[in-house]
Amino acid sequence: MHPVSRESFADLVAAAIAALPDDLRQRLDHVQFSIEDEPSPEDYRLNDVPDDEDLFGLFEGAALTDSMIDAEAALPNRIRIFQWPHEEVCDSFEELRDEVFRTVHHEVAHHFGIDDDRLEEIGAY
Repeated sequence: MHPVSRESFADLVAAAIAALPDDLRQRLDHVQFSIEDEPSPEDYRLNDVPDDEDLFGLFEGAALTDSMIDAEAALPNRIRIFQWPHEEVCDSFEELRDEVFRTVHHEVAHHFGIDDDRLEEIGAY
């Protein structure tokens, strides 16, 4: 697929956030979303991502379920969405849109304390 503009990609991310249920979206006030070109080698290393896998997004911070911290003191959490890996694996704009939605919702799930194992159990990806 040909790359899309940053503005078009940002629109996809915004649409994915807007598609969340209202009660969840309201609990994202202290989450900073950013769009970056691609993850760094350190992002892969620190998150134990194998060399043969892509990294589409990252949640950074303390999940809302972490009772060991004062949630307000730990904020803001951050969700980083990486544009180039999405474009690399998607063959159409529709596929790109679907993958961006999946990535945003996956990273938001981490904000709410749902880990990868649980996401896999419930068939979220």
